[in-house]
Amino acid sequence: MNYIAPHWLPGGNLQTIWPALCARRVAGVAVRYRRERWTAPDGDFVDVDWLDAPAAKTLLVLFHGLEGSSRSHYAEAFADFARSRDYAYAVPHFRGCSGELNLGPRAYHSGDFEEIGWILARLRAQHVGPIVAVGISLGGNALLRWAEEMGEQAARVVQALASVSAPIDLAASGWAIGRGFNRLVYTRMFLNTMKPKALRKLAQHPGLFDADALRDARDLYEFDNLFTAPLHGFRNTEEYWARASAKPHLHRIRVPTLVLNARNDPFVPGWSLPEQQPAGPWVKLWQPAQGGHVGFAQGRWPGHVHQLPEAVGCWLEAHH
Repeated sequence: MNYIAPHWLPGGNLQTIWPALCARRVAGVAVRYRRERWTAPDGDFVDVDWLDAPAAKTLLVLFHGLEGSSRSHYAEAFADFARSRDYAYAVPHFRGCSGELNLGPRAYHSGDFEEIGWILARLRAQHVGPIVAVGISLGGNALLRWAEEMGEQAARVVQALASVSAPIDLAASGWAIGRGFNRLVYTRMFLNTMKPKALRKLAQHPGLFDADALRDARDLYEFDNLFTAPLHGFRNTEEYWARASAKPHLHRIRVPTLVLNARNDPFVPGWSLPEQQPAGPWVKLWQPAQGGHVGFAQGRWPGHVHQLPEAVGCWLEAHH
């Protein structure tokens, strides 16, 4: 991806914040979804939003990022791309992200490849044509972890996949988001939604964690140590971040895979990004100098975010 930011949008932070809040997401009419509720293997539910395309041969699946949804700017931009190609398009929501709190004690996390696995398996069972998948940020890391765990079996489910702005080295990203401006803005933004959800989860399932300690958490490291890690089978934040990170296992992937990270992403330090040779022959790395975190806005002010789904979508088309 040969991305150059417009002159009016300098720096990784502006390239992250402006596209999410102000840039145009769709070229035509607003995106309208049809929602399905699926019963998960553990009896909980997962909501999947659909953009239907009659007689669509290809299904594009998007896994959203931390606290994202089908209404995130990138999800609507990819929906617009799918609509332009007459693709079917599905956005499965991680637990608690569809607007309704899930029933069970689990939530979701960056290495949630089991959740990715059963969702993709169900989609494979009901769709007869090619399936391509995109994961954004947290969803991108989880999608990569699924492909790594599946090895050669992944190609029986999807024909190609891509991750965008994924924090594939979670310790490096945790360090970055816990410092300076990132801590003041992004950490606070995430915790402002994650803490209330966690406390509502505690009301559902008393005794899950220490409520006062969680209220006092000041960064994602502390939140993950109190909530994410123990609820999903990890001893602590260090074990969670180490086991869930996709970067060390990219060489295990056996399906065409694109990994896109801007080198000025505030959440994903450029020094932490992988190099091509260790990533293996099935993985293509795109690491433009600019773009921010799931930004890549283009055009005259106020800009649009069409270039990202176009570039990623065309790569997926070429590889399935």
